[in-house]
Amino acid sequence: MSNEKKSLVFIIGAGASKEVGLPLGFELKNKISEVLDIRFDSTRYQRISGDPKIEQAFRLITQGPNGRPGDINPHLYASWKIRDAMPQAASIDNFLDAHRDDALIIECGKLAIASCILEAESKSMMRIDNSNINNTMNFKNLGETWYGDFFKFIVEGCQRQDVSERLSKIAVITFNYDRCIEAYLHAALRNYYHTSIEETTDLLSHLKIYHPYGSIGQLSWPAYHPNIEFGGSPMPHQLVGIAKELKTFTEGTNKTYSEINEIRSLVKDGESLVFLGFGFNKQNLDLLFEPNTLPIKVPGKIFGSAFGISETDCDYIAEEFETKRKYEKKGIKLNRHLSCRDFFKEYGRSLSIS
Repeated sequence: MSNEKKSLVFIIGAGASKEVGLPLGFELKNKISEVLDIRFDSTRYQRISGDPKIEQAFRLITQGPNGRPGDINPHLYASWKIRDAMPQAASIDNFLDAHRDDALIIECGKLAIASCILEAESKSMMRIDNSNINNTMNFKNLGETWYGDFFKFIVEGCQRQDVSERLSKIAVITFNYDRCIEAYLHAALRNYYHTSIEETTDLLSHLKIYHPYGSIGQLSWPAYHPNIEFGGSPMPHQLVGIAKELKTFTEGTNKTYSEINEIRSLVKDGESLVFLGFGFNKQNLDLLFEPNTLPIKVPGKIFGSAFGISETDCDYIAEEFETKRKYEKKGIKLNRHLSCRDFFKEYGRSLSIS
């Protein structure tokens, strides 16, 4: 990673992907309960509920020598524990971190996340029907989301030869498992600048995108393992491979094999932090900022959409940024009335890629 200080660091939460049809945290919990409710008819032993792809993944994982069937019951019991606890959990991430020493719960939870997010991608506004090679993203509809405004912000007054430098001055930290940002920017750059797949891939490589909790596979052009197209339907071995790329909070903050040091360095040194669709929960803030440490110098500005967060909690979050993180009060702009799309209408001129 380059140690270059970024003009803007965008920190993305579930509310941002919601604009194109991906689930919020509570919706993902409900879906996970549904897909992990894998039960069978007691007489014919046919599955009557739950996700068939996850069942097949269990059978692949437990398969014995020479392809002999294994015992999937331990995985089923672990799945039911997750299913039954979801109404009590703040999020699936919180639940998995609370059970980080239970390998079966972690494995089943990650399989469920992978399956649910891939399905959500397939139903989202960004899904392209590849049955016709001429099909493209619906940029008209997506222009009504924050993705369209984000792209306009990046390319405003920017010629093709200047795009890589512009992208190198910003970074994205997304707590979402989906690949919406990558998929949209790749398609939008190709459409706007009429670049080839290879040229577009090279341009996009200058934008650092971090997934602290992992993502459901690489969206590379050409792709490499583990990969699956945006919204694709995975084979059992693909689902198992994708699930292994996901991370619990503890795995995401492990300084030995995660990107946590790079992420915290970006946040500490960024000239401005921009929070979009972010819930500001303690677990994710602890990931972004080294707990129990104070910055040596006063950082830059903070902008954020805080749609759905109460006025009291917004005041509390802003106070924490001021007292715990040493941001200047006048530089903290959190607006609970703004969606991600409305955010760019309100603060577009306040943001700068220097």
